[in-house]
Amino acid sequence: MNNTEQIKKKNKHRSEVSRRLLIQYCLCVAAFIVGMIIFIIMAWQFCAAFTWYPDNPIYLVLNFIKEYILLFTGIAILAGWLFITLYFISKPFRYLDEVVTAAEKLVSPTNDPIILSDAMSYTETELNRVREKALNNARAAKEAEQRKNDLVVYLAHDLKTPLTSVIGYLTLLHDEKEISETLREKYISISLEKAEHLEDLINEFFEITRFNLSSITLEYSKVNLTRMLEQLTFEFMMILSEKNLKCDLDAPADIMIKCDVNKMQRVFDNLLRNAANYSFENSTIHIIASQNENNICIKFINSGNTLPKDKLKRIFEQFYRLDSSRNSKSGGAGLGLAIAKEIVELHGGAITAESENEIIEFKVILPLS
Repeated sequence: MNNTEQIKKKNKHRSEVSRRLLIQYCLCVAAFIVGMIIFIIMAWQFCAAFTWYPDNPIYLVLNFIKEYILLFTGIAILAGWLFITLYFISKPFRYLDEVVTAAEKLVSPTNDPIILSDAMSYTETELNRVREKALNNARAAKEAEQRKNDLVVYLAHDLKTPLTSVIGYLTLLHDEKEISETLREKYISISLEKAEHLEDLINEFFEITRFNLSSITLEYSKVNLTRMLEQLTFEFMMILSEKNLKCDLDAPADIMIKCDVNKMQRVFDNLLRNAANYSFENSTIHIIASQNENNICIKFINSGNTLPKDKLKRIFEQFYRLDSSRNSKSGGAGLGLAIAKEIVELHGGAITAESENEIIEFKVILPLS
């Protein structure tokens, strides 16, 4: 349901509540007037059934009322009408008080449902929906914050290992004056490897900061998607060779698309890197691109351990790692897929993940317009 339909539905409900109150008010006033008329007729007949004498006090009172019957009837009807009107005027204020009290509960939502009058059933449903959403958002934010805090602690701990190695090997190079050229080369190579690992971990810290403190804006330009994917597969040759992986690209020639090139390159980079991390050794990663009248579909398919459904549901959450162990080669800060999802959705597209029979598939749908 789009926003226009939701607004129409809410306006219709408000009209129904107002119409219901108006109908109740009119029926109540009409019933009161009819009741007054019936009461006067019955009272008249009752009084006519007796013989009254002029010296009877009741006779004097009834005779006075008879002479001014229209005045007394008008006063009674006016008093009743005022009472009924005040009652129905106060009703919306009572509803408003209920809504205000319920709204106060939304500031600090609890598991107890909000209960309103029967006439406010629609409002009650909407407020409870907002309450549930607030509870879910608070729960999700708390979980995300906890995951981020845990990740920062883990990364801070992981920084010590490569840093200690770099310092250790550099100390050996500094202290050992007569070290052989072969050993010197080995120590330098190890120090460089550990320093690069240290750089990757530091970049993860910056990634966390950028993801939380900046918003993604798009700069559109027209690009050849086929060439972009070809370049991507070429750049990943060294990474893929570490696990003896192959990358097969199946795409029509010269697919043109209008997008933010740098952001979209990041999406495809994250997806191919994820496929490489979780692929079986000596397997093939398939990238398949297709186009129809309305959109372009890009699939990244690799052979790897089947992902459980609970992980697939959370795979695009920020700071969520498929591999909960601290093996940095099999996962980063848990932001790559979350950022990819945000970029794709900003382009008006969608990204999904499926896993079955040791096949993992990520599918990106991008609109042509």
